[in-house]
Amino acid sequence: MGLYHLFYQSQARQPFDAAALTALLHQSRAYNRAHHLSGLLLHTPDGRFFQILEGEETVVRALYYDRIVADPRHHRCRLLGAGPCPERSFADWNMGFRVANAAELHALLAVGSPADLVLFAPQPRVRPELLALLLDFVADHETANG
Repeated sequence: MGLYHLFYQSQARQPFDAAALTALLHQSRAYNRAHHLSGLLLHTPDGRFFQILEGEETVVRALYYDRIVADPRHHRCRLLGAGPCPERSFADWNMGFRVANAAELHALLAVGSPADLVLFAPQPRVRPELLALLLDFVADHETANG
């Protein structure tokens, strides 16, 4: 099977403090490294998550349907898109992470920055349709919390 990506949004049942987020990232990165997955996780202070997963289709689908959807720490898990993809956007990241706000996202992805100003190396190659979803997610949060 080929390269596959899946992206979803969910809502935490209870707030994630710094320790809970650190534990989640440690667990996710170890799992992803062991299963050759890459991706990005955004979190809003009001408890919403947006995640992109990339890897072998059977592995990505199993992670989403068997572990993520069943995780009692969140609910309203909504699949936003899934399917084959030509290349990984986050090939060098087992799980990139940022609190979702426009400045953080732009810095993370070096959106509109010259190559010599990139703060995170290697820079991801985010396909335009994924970038639009990421920016929409951040804009929705910032509008709601204006």
